[in-house]
Amino acid sequence: MNGSRKPAIVTTDLRKSYGDKVVLDGIDLMITEGTIFALLGPNGAGKTTTVQILSTLLPADGGLARVLGHDVTRDADAVRESIGVTGQFSAVDNLLTGRENLHLMADLCHLDREAGRRRIADLLDQFDLGEAADKPAATYSGGMRRRLDLAMTLVGDPRVIFLDEPTTGLDPRSRRAMWHIIKALVAEGVTILLTTQYLEEADQLADRVAFLDHGRLIAEGTPHELKRLIPGGHVVLRFADQQGLDSAARTFTAATRDDAALTLQVPSDGEVGSLRSLLDDLDRDSITVAGLAVHTPDLDDVFLALTGQPDTRAGQPDTRAGQPGHERASAR
Repeated sequence: MNGSRKPAIVTTDLRKSYGDKVVLDGIDLMITEGTIFALLGPNGAGKTTTVQILSTLLPADGGLARVLGHDVTRDADAVRESIGVTGQFSAVDNLLTGRENLHLMADLCHLDREAGRRRIADLLDQFDLGEAADKPAATYSGGMRRRLDLAMTLVGDPRVIFLDEPTTGLDPRSRRAMWHIIKALVAEGVTILLTTQYLEEADQLADRVAFLDHGRLIAEGTPHELKRLIPGGHVVLRFADQQGLDSAARTFTAATRDDAALTLQVPSDGEVGSLRSLLDDLDRDSITVAGLAVHTPDLDDVFLALTGQPDTRAGQPDTRAGQPGHERASAR
């Protein structure tokens, strides 16, 4: 990350409650301009509430929040002029055409007629909606509606965009098309705060990731840093016969063997140096393998380890407190 970049979003001790239910319990964030920051966590963790506060749609009960240097409470109008929001549910008007939806947003952004026409033409081209521009939005596929929704967000040329689960319900091809658009926006200097239920999406897109659970920030770092917090990486060696398996088991004494499958699971962090060392050991002891596979923890593993899973069996307590990472972890 470029150290000369400035913070685009900063929160300090951000708090929000509804009656006795604490939704945000002192959230500290610093999101650098021109990056993608993913906010992850279970349902009800506080992700959408955070987005609503930062986009001035909801007041916080305590703490400070700034977007591009503007306080979200005292300078709400300045914040709104510089941001765009694409929520969980599409803001597209089904009765209007794609072009008419964009014209509506241009009017709301107070663009003059000529500037509005140019901006709309550019967005229709950028989002591959030109052929469908004059068709009712009700006829659009899910992927087209989400592209139109994001295009509407961009009419005012925002420098910070909040994407609250932008690809929910999309097929894999449409989701990847959205990823391409999001990456292109960041390449142009836009800052994006992303919430998503798709852990792969965060892994593919985000420069940094933070996990929320019960209103608290429990871990933050790059995807790579967070995955290194979780043990369990290994290399599976597959052998053609029992003799090869026996030889390898003598070499890798900490490994777990499966005689039925003729495989050996060797603990490893999956790094190139570790793999090279493993292969050197095999070569030194003249051990031939029929194949190997590398498994490293992914963000799904991080999610489960950090947030835990409640035991839903009747009469049984929540086992989360015993899960690794239940206490605050940090990869900063």
